[in-house]
Formats: sequence, C-alpha cells, structure tokens
Amino acid sequence: MKLIVSGLLAAMALAAAAPCRAEDAIIAYKSLAPDTAFELARAALEQCRKDGYQVSVAVVDRFGRTMVLLRDRFAGEITTGVATRKAETSLNFGRDSSEVQKMFKSGELGSEYFRLPNILPISGGLVIQAAGSTLGAVGVSGAPPGNADEACAKAGLAAVRDKLDF
Repeated sequence: MKLIVSGLLAAMALAAAAPCRAEDAIIAYKSLAPDTAFELARAALEQCRKDGYQVSVAVVDRFGRTMVLLRDRFAGEITTGVATRKAETSLNFGRDSSEVQKMFKSGELGSEYFRLPNILPISGGLVIQAAGSTLGAVGVSGAPPGNADEACAKAGLAAVRDKLDF
C-alpha cells in the first residue's frame, strides 16, 4: 500500500512539474467596450423615460465590475444599488433575473441564495451575450412593475445588438 501511495505522489509531482504550453499560459476572452456599455445603458434609460419611468441602469462586465451606472434625475437613490444587483444576479446565474425569480418562487433554488451578497432575483436584469461569450449584464430599476424594468433593459440590448453580433 505504501508503495502505491509513493508512486501516486511521484506521478502527481511529475504532472505538476510538466511544462506549460504557450496556448495554456494566456487566456483570451471577449469583453464589452465601454462605449458600447454606455450606449446600451443610455438606450435603456431613454426607453424608460419614454414609458414614463425614472430609473437607474447598471452595466457590469463579465467579472461583475460596474462599467456604467446611470441614474435619471428623479429616480430614487435605492435604484442604483438595485439595478447593479439585478445585473450581478443575471451574470452570476447566467440567465435573466426574471428567470432566477421564477426559480426561487418554484423552490428550485433555496432561500439560502437570498443571503448571498449581490443577489436580487427580481425582473430587470439581463445577461449580455455575443458569439457564444458572456460579456456582462445589464440591470434596470425604478419602473414599478419588474416587467417594465426588463422591457427597458431589452431595449438597451436591442440598441447595441448589431455591435454585439460580430
């Protein structure tokens, strides 16, 4: 038994010491350009204005860092944090926050997820994807029914879709 363990440890040491191939040393990924993130947020804000809502819009990158945060002049202060958390929820679960909300309501996800930081499973957050890559997420808050927040986020995505479909 001791011989087997020693052999296993030696094999693990050799595997760990194996040289790294160049293609494994650098990871390339697609990211959302700041101008595109701003254009998306601006279009979402404009749609909500047109619909009669004062909102905040947050766009986060693929790592959950805020790229753009816009708050309309009469949107409540709480809407900035809510918009950001909706975007982070979509990003972390890899799906629209309205879908995450349904998962909570159905019991598919337990209440322990509610206690995680930056999780807010209510409508208004959408994942930003292009060419098979997740680029980030957008969240909108301030239009009382959550489906209105989501409609504004969808309008923002539609405004930049041609730039994302590369």
